[in-house]
Amino acid sequence: MKKLLWAFLLLAGAVLHAQQVTSPDKNVVLTFKLSANGEPTYELAYKKKPVIKSSTLGIEVKNGASFINGFKITDTKQQTVDTNWEPVMGEQKTIRNNYTELLVTLSQPANNNRYIRLRFRLFNDGLGFRYEFPKQDGLSYFIVKEEHTQFNLAGDHKIFWIPGDYDTNEYAYTTSKISEIPALQKKATIEINAQRPIENPSVQTPSMMKSADGLYINIHEAALINYPAMSLNVDAGFKFSSHLTPDAVGNNGYMQTDAQTPWRTIVVSDKATDILASKLILNLNEPTKYKDVSWIKPVKYIGVWWEYFVAGKSTWAYGKENNVKLTDDFTKLTPNGKHGATTAHVMEYIDFAAKNGFDAVLVEGWNVGWEDWIGNWKEEVFDFVTPYPDFDVKKLQAYAASKGVKIIMHHETSGSATNYERRLDRAFEFMNDNGYNAVKTGYVGSIIPRGEHHDGQWMVNHYIHVAERAADYKIMVNSHEAVRPTGLNRTYPNWIAQESARGTEFEAMGGLAPEHTTILPFTRLMGGPMDYTPGIFQTDLTYYKTGGNQRVNTTLAKQLAYYVTMYSPLQMAADLPENYNRFPDAFQFIKDVAVDWDNTYVLEAEPGDYVTIARKAKGKNEWFTGGITDENSRTATVAFDYLPKGKKYVATIYADAKDANWKEKPQNYVITKVVVTSKSVLKQYIAPGGGFAISVKEGTTEELKGLKSL
Repeated sequence: MKKLLWAFLLLAGAVLHAQQVTSPDKNVVLTFKLSANGEPTYELAYKKKPVIKSSTLGIEVKNGASFINGFKITDTKQQTVDTNWEPVMGEQKTIRNNYTELLVTLSQPANNNRYIRLRFRLFNDGLGFRYEFPKQDGLSYFIVKEEHTQFNLAGDHKIFWIPGDYDTNEYAYTTSKISEIPALQKKATIEINAQRPIENPSVQTPSMMKSADGLYINIHEAALINYPAMSLNVDAGFKFSSHLTPDAVGNNGYMQTDAQTPWRTIVVSDKATDILASKLILNLNEPTKYKDVSWIKPVKYIGVWWEYFVAGKSTWAYGKENNVKLTDDFTKLTPNGKHGATTAHVMEYIDFAAKNGFDAVLVEGWNVGWEDWIGNWKEEVFDFVTPYPDFDVKKLQAYAASKGVKIIMHHETSGSATNYERRLDRAFEFMNDNGYNAVKTGYVGSIIPRGEHHDGQWMVNHYIHVAERAADYKIMVNSHEAVRPTGLNRTYPNWIAQESARGTEFEAMGGLAPEHTTILPFTRLMGGPMDYTPGIFQTDLTYYKTGGNQRVNTTLAKQLAYYVTMYSPLQMAADLPENYNRFPDAFQFIKDVAVDWDNTYVLEAEPGDYVTIARKAKGKNEWFTGGITDENSRTATVAFDYLPKGKKYVATIYADAKDANWKEKPQNYVITKVVVTSKSVLKQYIAPGGGFAISVKEGTTEELKGLKSL
């Protein structure tokens, strides 16, 4: 009887220590409390519907006592914050940062009252929380063995997922119930270069779900700094738990106080459009410390790139030989006759960019080393400063400058981050000396230091180091094969974009499912802008007569829509110039569309099915809309109520033709012009695997007279 009474008193004491906090609009409710053994737990609800049931929090330590249980609450503080800030570039000119914060201090009496803090921020669209380790006697340096953060979901939700992996994010998405993940894990884990799948059932974040009672739930992280990336173990009973990327010796993080983990984020709403409109992850990142950001600008570019993927039209490598070393005399290589990055060819791209108003030309394969670079785990493959014999750096610098065009540098590291860091300053000095202000970095292959992973703490710090060092030289960075983004483009705005997902190049390597790009905005793009490289007009790749039957699984009109639905301040027109010359009227949209925005309006959305987004160009009375669908046709509803009232505008609509679809006649499209006002509503047909794009501009009196009103 005494034991039962004691247990009851312990439980009652735990309840007395419960803290409940609501979001500013009162729709999101957080409940925090300690269990009977002093274990931190939390619950989350949205409009009285459970989102996260009671879930534990804790950090297991390898070289000391763990931060798991035995806690007591020694202090709690609450505050409400409501401020606005302006990103250097973004989907909105001004972002509101409005949240209620609960800061809980927890001490461990059994460990000399060592203490930590849990900081919770409750927004109208979800929750962010992190662990904080203040500097104190008895707590200075520790090794994380594992983080034990649970996300105990309220049901067997529909989920859009890719398998957990330490080295790649480039999987195709699988849609299933949470309970079906273990059985589907093997099928979903297709072979990709330098992959390291997690052995137990797991998924990567951002993880997007939809509950049976109509809640949309997204789990990710924000401000990933000096810590390994988190995947999610899929445990029994619809529970997720954190799974950190280990390092070469099996540890999961090295911490020295003052220190904190990244924020764990849960975005939730009963409207899919609210998920896409959320700025919760950005708001949890720190403002930039750069004093001068005037050199950071949006970029629309073309490049010597897509031709490497289609038809073997050209190659990155200059010579035929293998077993090449950096110390070799590359002038003595036997040319393979297909090298793409020649002076003459790049000049053609510069001419095309200048003629059509593009800011820059990306050139891959300009530098020595491509003959023997992948799959060999070599330390020194590229030096990032030595061009091939047929690439004249100085001549191209002068030619591009005369045309008002920049050339984008390409640094493929082949995964050898140690080699890149040794050569980084010399490479950036070379860029400054030769007129380059942006670089595309790549990390194809297994990482060096050997045993480290793309998503581990060492590499997380490497990517940030590259961005910070690039800022010293006023250089913008577009990283490929890097850890997925977590909103750090706010803190490091020159880290202008990333790939970190299955992008357009896979259309030439097996193809992408038509639903793929209706999922990405709810997953990969939650963390930050993506260099998806859209704009492929020649969708049937048999056009190049190489004997294959590969195709791009979209219509041409859908490729136009991507410039609006796939946000990035760095947008590529990825196809060959010759293909744009074949479709000049459709190409006009790519020339016109903005890449930086004053405002964004998510009009319609359903993950895996469709997305329709409108945006206002930065500093202009111009608006652009993009709508896409999966393999099914549909009719989109586009309300123009975001337009200023009382004025008329000219809308140019680029749409799928009635007989178009992604399998047959993908290049069939129609272009119409109509007059629209803030009261106009368009019902727009979208073909299977298709899309549409709309530009809205102020028209002359003569234009308005000659057009029909919508």
